[in-house]
Amino acid sequence: MKKKKDFLSIVAISLLIVISATGVLSLDFSQSYEVVNQYGNTVKMYGSGIYARDSYFAATLFIGTDFMILFIFVPLFIYTCFQNAKKSSSITNLKLISVYSVALYYAASLCFGVTYNQYHLLYIALFACALFGLFSIVRKTHIEELNYDSKIGIKIFLILVGVELILAWIPDIIQTVISNKPLPSIEIYTTSITNVLDIGIIGPLCLVCLHLLNKKDKLAVVILASLLKACIMVGFMMIIQTICQTVSGIEIPLPELITKSATFLLLGGFALYFNSKLYSNISQSR
Repeated sequence: MKKKKDFLSIVAISLLIVISATGVLSLDFSQSYEVVNQYGNTVKMYGSGIYARDSYFAATLFIGTDFMILFIFVPLFIYTCFQNAKKSSSITNLKLISVYSVALYYAASLCFGVTYNQYHLLYIALFACALFGLFSIVRKTHIEELNYDSKIGIKIFLILVGVELILAWIPDIIQTVISNKPLPSIEIYTTSITNVLDIGIIGPLCLVCLHLLNKKDKLAVVILASLLKACIMVGFMMIIQTICQTVSGIEIPLPELITKSATFLLLGGFALYFNSKLYSNISQSR
């Protein structure tokens, strides 16, 4: 890798380690307290560590995500950087693009979803490194070399993921519009970053990727690699988040567990399969 790429990767990985490790070390369910939010509802706050000013429910999700980032994603990021440094190619660049995309999603969730804390500048730095690192690798990748023959399976997968990410959250929002009440899960926050990213970006991007695949546009391969990696990481994240919430004493209704957590876990499993097929297909077509 070139020096600029090395620098961004090293900084991004270092920030990921510091931020996620701090989140993991915030695991303490004994400091919770209650407040009345801006909507007049009583909300249980976490009260400990970096997420002390976040709601109890949200903090357990953040910590679950931090566990996944620190113990699964960071090693993957390091391995991908090492692989690309050892022998750079369009395929190794594609893998690096996909991990940068996940880092960008994580950074955006922190910047816009976590209550302001002393790590705010670190969140911004991670967001910037992930964004410009992504641009840097995309610019240096010879997309024309990424020949991929998409099958019906991956197209069905993209439709299911795109529709699921949009429809999973919209009914709750529509209900609040009709009742003129805030989302039950909004707690102390002014908006839901998950809704913004999934409904506004990831879901539509799946359908855009499908359209580009049908047009044989090579950009579809770059988008597909990023989407698959994100789905895989979300699958792991859902497992750890569910464990973290269960240990914290939060009761998850069975319908919600099935419709949201189990669904995303299943999609993550399919993404892992299609991800292996993607790189195998590209390797064979070169």
